[in-house]
Amino acid sequence: MSTTLPFSAACERNKDPILVVLREAFVRVHSVLEIGAGTGQHAVHFTRHLPQLRWRPTDRADALAGLRARIAAEGPQNLLQPWELDVTGAQWPAERFDAVYTANTLHIMSWPEVAALFRALPAVLGSGAVLAIYGPFNYGGQYTSPSNAAFDAQLRERDPASGLRDLEAVDALAKEQRLAHVADYAMPANNRLVLWRA
Repeated sequence: MSTTLPFSAACERNKDPILVVLREAFVRVHSVLEIGAGTGQHAVHFTRHLPQLRWRPTDRADALAGLRARIAAEGPQNLLQPWELDVTGAQWPAERFDAVYTANTLHIMSWPEVAALFRALPAVLGSGAVLAIYGPFNYGGQYTSPSNAAFDAQLRERDPASGLRDLEAVDALAKEQRLAHVADYAMPANNRLVLWRA
């Protein structure tokens, strides 16, 4: 009996443009911690194309069954088994990584959860490590497109604590943890891929 794997059309559309950036950004990276791996589509795609990476996906408990199923069905050997991780909890991994990657998570989290994520980063990022965050951002409190404004309204209607984040506010959290903003890439569908370095 076959199991239907979780699927995100957005992940399928954006995985190749993200990979183009990661090929360069992760050229000296060997270990990656992914926060909020979701369906696992990104983790499978990136580890197939970047075989030098040892990739540890994580997500909250309710997403782990689908994530494990995708890894079992499609994951290469360098894609490790997922860990349960709630950014506000204490179960962060004890090891350090060359990079942390997260996609389409900051606008789903509450702002206190975003802040908790950044406070936890120094314990898992090695010296010179890369932080890569993909998703929609506002700049100077302004939406970059009508579609992002509509998306933000939809998010806040579903959960008032969620919503698009101002890049300046996110960068302030990064600076508090001594992470330096190094790049900001325009991506399809009015998204961005933003990089910081420890």
